[in-house]
Amino acid sequence: MGSDTTATATSSNALQSISYKRGSLQLLDQRKLPLETVYLDINTATDGWFAIRDMVVRGAPAIAIAAALSLAVEAFKSEAFQGSPTDAASYLVEKLEYLVSSRPTAVNLSDAATKLKEVVLKASSSFSEAKDVFQAYIEAAEAMLEDDVASNKAIGSYGASSIQSQLKDVQKLSILTHCNTGSLATAGYGTALGVIRALHEQGNLEHAYCTETRPFNQGSRLTAFELVHEKIPATLIADSAAAALMKAGRVHGVIVGADRVAANGDTANKIGTYSLALCAKHHNIPFYVAAPLTSIDLSLSSGDDIVIEERSPKELLNSRGGLGEQVAASGILVWNPAFDVTPADLIAGIITEKGVITKAGKESFDIKGFVQTAASI
Repeated sequence: MGSDTTATATSSNALQSISYKRGSLQLLDQRKLPLETVYLDINTATDGWFAIRDMVVRGAPAIAIAAALSLAVEAFKSEAFQGSPTDAASYLVEKLEYLVSSRPTAVNLSDAATKLKEVVLKASSSFSEAKDVFQAYIEAAEAMLEDDVASNKAIGSYGASSIQSQLKDVQKLSILTHCNTGSLATAGYGTALGVIRALHEQGNLEHAYCTETRPFNQGSRLTAFELVHEKIPATLIADSAAAALMKAGRVHGVIVGADRVAANGDTANKIGTYSLALCAKHHNIPFYVAAPLTSIDLSLSSGDDIVIEERSPKELLNSRGGLGEQVAASGILVWNPAFDVTPADLIAGIITEKGVITKAGKESFDIKGFVQTAASI
């Protein structure tokens, strides 16, 4: 891979949350969207950690890529490092573990860190100089960036085909989505929003609906911004309006992203996802999860084992997801989980870059079998 590796969007018109050239990383500050477009320079892993924790960048795939690249920039500037290849590997492993602590629920981040640790440990035993270990890390992080865009496009294609196959009597589909799962949540194209984008590109999308996604308003600030930017016909709704929208017959399918999928298919995603799944079940509307295989955590038997991050009370007490003026009564207690877990029995299929995991007429998903088959292809 050349030294001029750059994060590129899927088209010249697409939004770009991660701007990268070897030795330089800028992240779009998504807290300021849609009113301002500001990129922040990320020079170290510490910069990356704070950008992830403070939600400058968010979305499970984008978090993993941003973390990996923040350390790649630091590694690129490591000319003054004094130590052996083993010392370099230890340094990088420690930094990766630190980055994983920024947001614990998204499995993509820990998965990326695990893979990158393997790269640097192997490099430390293969090379005689520390600079070669840093170089191996940089190239591996850059490969993850390119792979993310490719996997998102595949998710869009598989998802569009699957939902059209299930809803074959509907000529054009209206899809409801939650939170933000597009170019702003990934290295490019998106997961659940990527499916919507693919349907639109094929001329098979009637309308997209996005929830506001309180309390941080990722739907109203980010998803609506992407849909308008790409001229996809779309309507923003209040989170609490979803059931009424379904009852009115205006939704054919629901597609959401995922931060972590357990071995049985239970899925952790942005708070409010579980409510949407229950509403969809009641109205006999198929509910899909779209996520790369890196979001699947086979070490967890069910969603009961998923650690749910709780965020600052300020996100509820103040407007603009905690960034604005106080709107709630002083002294009120706050419960603010960032995610909830949707049981697998409410999910029709899990759309991945290798195909769609379905129950195939059975009561449960065989996710482990699917992953093993995909790995052998």
